[in-house]
Amino acid sequence: MDTLSLLGLAVAVFVSTNVDDIFLLSAFFADGHVSPRSIVAGQFLGIGVLVAASALAALAALAVPEGWIALLGLVPLGLGVRRLLDLRRGAEVEARAEETEVLARERQARRTTGSQILAVSGVTIANGGDNLGVYIPLFASRPAAIPVYAVAFAILTALWCAMGYLLVNNRWLGAPLRRWGHVLLPFVLIALGLYILSGARVLVR
Repeated sequence: MDTLSLLGLAVAVFVSTNVDDIFLLSAFFADGHVSPRSIVAGQFLGIGVLVAASALAALAALAVPEGWIALLGLVPLGLGVRRLLDLRRGAEVEARAEETEVLARERQARRTTGSQILAVSGVTIANGGDNLGVYIPLFASRPAAIPVYAVAFAILTALWCAMGYLLVNNRWLGAPLRRWGHVLLPFVLIALGLYILSGARVLVR
């Protein structure tokens, strides 16, 4: 896979696993008690921790024979199928309620710790279950591409912060994302899982 294809995959993966972060960031920017610098720094710190943890977990899997690593593709595939089933049951409403609860817990933590950066990063990490579930098998399937993914994710994190700030002032922009983000996510996860699982073909040769 060439660099351009890797970047395209990185964009698809980041967008699908972080679409809900835009609304969390918007809520932070709308809170006048939190400085924009702290929000941006906290978001970068949170994403950085998720990427570093995923990279370490992926590299630790390098001792596993070729083909078996690709079976990690079952993780994003399973997440995608679960999300698809959730859509049919209307569980996206439940998910939004959970995100609101996470944000409320963050605000309480901010009041008690006084650390805005750690508070923002804490929410990002707490909301990063899908990130870990997707990044680890993705990184493990192509370890040499980890730096490319990391750079792409850093650029996209900056874009996410800008979009979160923009949504505070132009809330109509959030309507398409709210309408389609949760619908597209399962299909992106399923496609990614199948792509990673394709590397397991060596096990049946």
